[in-house]
Amino acid sequence: MRSVAWPRKARIVLSLLFLVLTAFLFLDPAQFITVSLIKTITWPQFTPSLLKFLVTGSLAATGFLLFILLTFLFGRLYCSSVCPLGTLQDIISRLVRLIRPRKPLRFARPRNLLRYSILAVVIIAFLAGTSLLVNFLDPYSNFGRIMANIFRPAVLAGNNTLAGILEKQDVFWLTRTPFKGYQIMSIGFASGFLILLTWMAAVRGRLYCNTVCPVGALLGLFSKASLYRISLDKQLCNSCGQCSKVCKAQCIDVKSREIDYSRCVACFNCLDACPSSGVVYRFAFAHKNTASVIQSETGSARRRTLLKAIAAGTALITSKVFAVRITGGEKPTEIPEERTLVASPPGSLGHEHFNLQCTACHLCVSACPTHVLQPSFLHYGLQGVMQPYMDYHSGFCNFECTVCTEVCPTGALLPVFNEQKKTLQLGVAVFIKENCVVYTDETDCGACSEHCPTKAVDMVLYKNGLTIPEVDDTICVGCGACEYACPTRPYRAIFVEGNRIHKEADKPEHETIVLEESGEDFPF
Repeated sequence: MRSVAWPRKARIVLSLLFLVLTAFLFLDPAQFITVSLIKTITWPQFTPSLLKFLVTGSLAATGFLLFILLTFLFGRLYCSSVCPLGTLQDIISRLVRLIRPRKPLRFARPRNLLRYSILAVVIIAFLAGTSLLVNFLDPYSNFGRIMANIFRPAVLAGNNTLAGILEKQDVFWLTRTPFKGYQIMSIGFASGFLILLTWMAAVRGRLYCNTVCPVGALLGLFSKASLYRISLDKQLCNSCGQCSKVCKAQCIDVKSREIDYSRCVACFNCLDACPSSGVVYRFAFAHKNTASVIQSETGSARRRTLLKAIAAGTALITSKVFAVRITGGEKPTEIPEERTLVASPPGSLGHEHFNLQCTACHLCVSACPTHVLQPSFLHYGLQGVMQPYMDYHSGFCNFECTVCTEVCPTGALLPVFNEQKKTLQLGVAVFIKENCVVYTDETDCGACSEHCPTKAVDMVLYKNGLTIPEVDDTICVGCGACEYACPTRPYRAIFVEGNRIHKEADKPEHETIVLEESGEDFPF
């Protein structure tokens, strides 16, 4: 039995490593992964790295430059080894063929007009100020949405079930993770994309990578000039077609003994498949008969530098309509929350910056400890579909929490320090007196004020000894704790109106209690 060529072994190990690590970022039910490890895993992802570099210009965001260089040297290593969506396609294709054997893949003509047109439209749209097409087509972001919206709920359900079983045995090492607020639009898109991807991978291997994916098209241009590449030795190749059958990119034409390097994803399957050693990996400008090649039989160790449509939206189902009354008034509220702007996450600066830079990968949604970050539908308009927004019916923003700003791989959320977070105004609370149980039921409440971290919502004298909320918008930070705590349904008596551009709130003044000295000893 022939031995597997070492480049293929290295590619398989590396691709599985990145797949597992990247998937775990979105599935981690107990938040075991540290922020520094998250940054390490997301650093080489092409689109997030590029977008973050455009915002920060930092050397810490140059993962995309590394893989442009590696593509010039060795071909599309990013597509074969680092891109989790590429590895997912390979797994899907393999599983489908194990379950239902199909005819082997064979050479297919490139759809250059289609893929380069898509790339051009994506670039033009981004330069025009919208990242909508980037969100829909970026491979890393699509993988993130599949993990966060389809697999994560199942993992959390399994985790919580197992935690419950262990707790009955007095074993508490597994932490329960709450499950909140997943949006129909985002789940629908992720499911539709996964179905489409499964069909494409089952029928044509890496068809998505070489027809639709803008990252694949861009790296394909660089790969045409790669210094080391797969080639067919015209003296040894007998055109048996074995290499073409295992080529997931369908880029090997055995009749002409030519390879379309713009589509080759450097998987190295062909090296091991060739029975005549006619497939070689060598310096592109070496003489055809030189011995400086990596042949499929030998697995030479001399080279050591090889490294790495839209689902239809249905009506948005939110807790605004179907929430269960927690406490408070018996009368249903009648005045809608007339919110004109939702609040964008901390560190986003405002809607314009966030909508342009965010690729809706949902890493921040998975990492948010209070689940206030949820995928949007049309909350930002069409340009912000599936981008996270502050859903104060699902949770609230912890006063000192900055996790989302720390894990964002694209620069859509810039770092925010704890002290800065305490005065960062995402929006302002708006009080609707006619919805408040103090007004409708003439009963005490005060839940909004009790949960307000800055006491921007204060209880003032109303009538008959009752107090009612009053908002000081100068110290309100728009955290949403008041809206989340408000018991009235279906409409809240207080809600947060988002700021289009984030502002700085005043620091709250805390009263100092001064005890008068009486000269007497403490009574007990």
